[in-house]
Amino acid sequence: MNNKAELVRNDSAGIQLAGKILGTPIKERMTWADFGWDLAAYCEKEGLSMYFLGNEEGIPEKAKKRLQEKYPDLKVVGTHHGFFKKEGEENERIIQEINQLNPDILIVGFGMPLQEKWIRDNRNKLNVGIIMTGGNCFNFLAGTESRAPRWMHENGLEWLYRFLKEPVRMFDRYIIGNPLFFMRVFKQKFFG
Repeated sequence: MNNKAELVRNDSAGIQLAGKILGTPIKERMTWADFGWDLAAYCEKEGLSMYFLGNEEGIPEKAKKRLQEKYPDLKVVGTHHGFFKKEGEENERIIQEINQLNPDILIVGFGMPLQEKWIRDNRNKLNVGIIMTGGNCFNFLAGTESRAPRWMHENGLEWLYRFLKEPVRMFDRYIIGNPLFFMRVFKQKFFG
């Protein structure tokens, strides 16, 4: 993906484990379920505006409503679902809307790697200060998806919880993707 992000945040227990294996410990894991509410509180306090882009229709609006119930002065200046054509006229119309609303922070929640590709392809067209990847953040913020029990996410098993809840959707990511990821980690460790 070109490694062009200005800041990288770890939201994966697997990345932490890979860091240990490779001798580069990654101390902190920061998921949207962990920091989304804190970010909203900070934005309200500092007067920063946000735009939510992604997920199914209605979910970003529910996230906005739920956050504003707790932080009534939070400025979420716009929302749009993530099921639109990522190029062409429809894409340009959404970029124009974002630019007209001029948010300080744009959160893009299409899931990986689609959100990273969209940001890469459209970054130069967007007039926003900060763009953050959100993955499934709007479901957590909207309250439509629950977090794994504390003992599971503290022990790196949140992936198992998500897989058990949605085995078909998560099969490729966890049953195929995780072993491939760790094969690459061990290849790097032992063969450079």
